[in-house]
Amino acid sequence: DLATALNDRGQVRYLRVEFAAAVQDFTAAIECQPGFEVPYYNRGLVCYRLGDFDEAMKDFRKVLELNPQFEDAALSLKQAILDKEEKQKRGY
Repeated sequence: DLATALNDRGQVRYLRVEFAAAVQDFTAAIECQPGFEVPYYNRGLVCYRLGDFDEAMKDFRKVLELNPQFEDAALSLKQAILDKEEKQKRGY
């Protein structure tokens, strides 16, 4: 379906380090199918990689709301929280 295709294209763009385009694709996939947790997770990974921990945590929490068994999202959320705390301790 369209949401899966958009998510897959976002994955390719993510691997090509085309982060802005990947985020657009993941967001479009979410808009097509708001209950599809995978594009939230993928968008969260991009945000995390860009150091936008608040947005990453928001997406990881949404994944867990949709699918509490999504272990990678739980681990990613924990890591984002730790990294945000570390960033704040260092003052940047």
